[in-house]
Amino acid sequence: MPRLNYRHLEYFWHVAREGGVTAASQILHVGQPAISAQIRKLEQALGEQLFDRSGRTMQLTEVGEVVYGYADDIFATGRDLTDAVRGLPGRGPVRLTVGVVDWIPKVMVHRLVMPALDEFEHLLLELTSGMPDALFAALAVNSYDLVLSDSPLPTTVDVQAYNHFLGECNVALMGTPELARQYREGFPESLADAPIIVSGLHSNLRRSLLRWYRDQGLEPRIVAEVSDSAVLKVFGQRGLGLFAVPTAVETDIARQYQVERIAVLGGVQERYYAISVERRIRNPAVAAITAAARSGLFVEDAAQDGPTD
Repeated sequence: MPRLNYRHLEYFWHVAREGGVTAASQILHVGQPAISAQIRKLEQALGEQLFDRSGRTMQLTEVGEVVYGYADDIFATGRDLTDAVRGLPGRGPVRLTVGVVDWIPKVMVHRLVMPALDEFEHLLLELTSGMPDALFAALAVNSYDLVLSDSPLPTTVDVQAYNHFLGECNVALMGTPELARQYREGFPESLADAPIIVSGLHSNLRRSLLRWYRDQGLEPRIVAEVSDSAVLKVFGQRGLGLFAVPTAVETDIARQYQVERIAVLGGVQERYYAISVERRIRNPAVAAITAAARSGLFVEDAAQDGPTD
């Protein structure tokens, strides 16, 4: 087989990614006939047809899908090399772009991303919170290196991305010291008339919490639905109602918002995922985040289910 020409491969990769020669031409600033000629040369070198052509429509063949996967890996490695060189002392900062689902506690976000900031001196973090659908759409066009979520990427979302499981922890119900004393006694029956603040409609924690209430034969008295996790905790700090938090950051939340644990909710767990377009994580900053989470953040303490003394 003739030696692979990486310029031909690059043209093929852009056409496959953009969905056609016209769009690739605009990005590459190369004429369409030249791009088509380079792709034909690549097909000749490989001895396989890479596209099914029907008019202006170009669909990858089965072999084309395989070649595109390898090309994507090759050019991703090239970008990693460039970023690594830029991150050397004396160079400009490497950017790490992270999207965070709104209702993940901000303390949790801080704990998750700090290992990357600690490990890489020349790292510029760009962090945005938002609703899952918007974050996943941005991830699809490489606007984020990863998205931090409390659930894996839904199968209904048409995004080529991969779920990297970070860990799981128990969930505790918390409130002001006054509310904690009031509802800790006689738990869980005491919660029958307790005001509770729940997170956004699509939050996994909300679903798990309401399921736990049903399992206890209780009807929750919801007084507020708040998607932003920081705002939710401020309401909880002011005594509006009880709220649930992951035990992995319970100590930090208790200190910051002057609240106390009422009980750990048996059978309720929060799971966290780093979702990226990389099947195998190459970005060293993302790798630092996933490694630190799996090795330390979600190691459970000796907390027991039920109310504390």
